[in-house]
Amino acid sequence: MQRLHSHTIGIDRGSLVLFSDFQDGGVMWTGEGPRALRRAVTFAEPFAAPPVVQVSLSMWDIDQKHNGRMDISAEAVTSEGVVIVFKTWGDSRVARVRADWLAIGALHTEDDWDVD
Repeated sequence: MQRLHSHTIGIDRGSLVLFSDFQDGGVMWTGEGPRALRRAVTFAEPFAAPPVVQVSLSMWDIDQKHNGRMDISAEAVTSEGVVIVFKTWGDSRVARVRADWLAIGALHTEDDWDVD
């Protein structure tokens, strides 16, 4: 559990089309086997420390003739941003994906100061 020791909590959120591979014959649509795609997201303003980030699938367009396999996660979370990772494998054919994300964490305040 992440404990927030601040009275100033920030929430940032967004939605991002990760790819649309059916339009140009990209690897998520035409490939087989393990495939992964990473997209960096920058928060509107930096948090005081790396926030908790929730990533969810908000749109998934797949070929109905193949198994639908997917994994979506957040990695490399910093106070400035996060990397959203989408993975698929086997014969899955994924045309396009949109991900929604939500970051919650402590913000810097006027009372923060650093003594060098």
